[in-house]
Amino acid sequence: MEIICCGSTPCCQVVQTNWKLIEKSFNSRQSRVPSFGNHGISCSMRFHDRSLSVPEESRRFKSFRVYSGTSDGYVIGSEGEIAGIDEHAASKILIPGLPDGSNGEFGAPISSCFWQWKPKLNVHYEKAGCENVGSPNVLFLPGFGVGSFHYEKQLKDLGRDNRVWALDFLGQGMSLAFEDPAPKSKEGERDRDNASSWGFGEEAEPWATKLVYSADLWQDQVRYFIEEVIREPVYVVGNSLGGYVALYFAARNPHLVKGVTLLNATPFWGFLPNPIKNPRLAKLFPWAGTFPLPSGIRRFTELVWEKISDPASIAQVLNQVYADHSTNVDNVFSRIIETTRHPAAAASFASIMFAPQAEISFAEALSRCRENNVPICLMYGKEDPWVKPIWGVQVKKQVPEAPYYQISPAGHCPHDEVPEVINFLLRGWIRHLESSGSISLPLLDELDSKKHTNAIARELEYIRQGSKKSVMVRYFGSKISLWDRIISYINSGSKLRNLTAAKSQP
Repeated sequence: MEIICCGSTPCCQVVQTNWKLIEKSFNSRQSRVPSFGNHGISCSMRFHDRSLSVPEESRRFKSFRVYSGTSDGYVIGSEGEIAGIDEHAASKILIPGLPDGSNGEFGAPISSCFWQWKPKLNVHYEKAGCENVGSPNVLFLPGFGVGSFHYEKQLKDLGRDNRVWALDFLGQGMSLAFEDPAPKSKEGERDRDNASSWGFGEEAEPWATKLVYSADLWQDQVRYFIEEVIREPVYVVGNSLGGYVALYFAARNPHLVKGVTLLNATPFWGFLPNPIKNPRLAKLFPWAGTFPLPSGIRRFTELVWEKISDPASIAQVLNQVYADHSTNVDNVFSRIIETTRHPAAAASFASIMFAPQAEISFAEALSRCRENNVPICLMYGKEDPWVKPIWGVQVKKQVPEAPYYQISPAGHCPHDEVPEVINFLLRGWIRHLESSGSISLPLLDELDSKKHTNAIARELEYIRQGSKKSVMVRYFGSKISLWDRIISYINSGSKLRNLTAAKSQP
């Protein structure tokens, strides 16, 4: 196997900073697996600027960036929601901002790399902080439609004191095929239409005959990546689809996992039955994401892809999933556009959407992780229009010992919308585990951790680009009361009714 590093952030030199941790770092817990071999991995590196000019259509998207002059505070919830919260609810905690150089602190340099997993299947990943030998390894898994670039704020910040990795799933981001898995012309002479429709031929190449971009493939990809590239157990963090895969992977490979953090994890994935789990039912569906695409699926894919890959549609989705519209998502937007322009993108999308369900459901994965004592932490944006608060409550109900942090205002991608908060909570949770519990969980002191079993709240305040911002973080301890469940259900229902009413207005 060979790792070819293809780039990094423009500022590539290692910057020495005076940034110090508030608490002393602890040695990593003893590995639960033997050390992995080197496997002959080598790495070469070059640097380039990955800037992408945003297309003309994106100008309509500029209205999304409405900067508020009153971002130093938010009115959160109603009196009913606050009822039952601890008396410390009004207390503020000042947390670090992101390292942007304004205060003399600089982010860790990021390297962009490729790892050849199998013939013709090259996996793209990004890494930071690999010089932090002995520090915990943290692996980030992206949601659907994005890639490792969605964790840039974690790589730069957490990479200053951890070894941090972010992976592109096969079929997404920059882990798209380097060659056409099912070319139209066997002689290799492709017409103009074929240049943007890889996988639309009549016969798959030998290396792609069993290729399906599914949850089973991705969890397998994560396992081999850890074994052959990282070579140590990791803390795995996943957002949305990445949360599903993170949990699925941990359930199948607990010996490679030190802990799992779910960021608004989707509780299900896939529509078609799994051929191993439900072989008879699976036979009723003639196609399950393999290459080439059947003729009927090709036309359907072309119609759907034309709509969802349109810059205006992408801008609309981002506007929906980010609760704070002052968040700068220009880089995320341009990187998504860049991915959609790859000739393999449309067929890869079809394979993903028609891939069968995973062998293990989300609920089964939770149970297996609990049986194997895999630590789990939940960090959910409250204003998520897709994975609503009630889903986080359901996960907490199944694993009551898992700390659950509900962040408001924050939507489906809290790691990018409120990275200061996610990085603060994630650092604290990892320190708590690395210290075997001698360091309290984030937002709790020793008294709180022993006393509180329900919910407490803290207002977290930080500086971003010279402006003061704050969010409310609600922590749920060992159990969630019936009142909390009712409130989450009411909130989810009321938001749906408001959205429906808004759409019905002329």
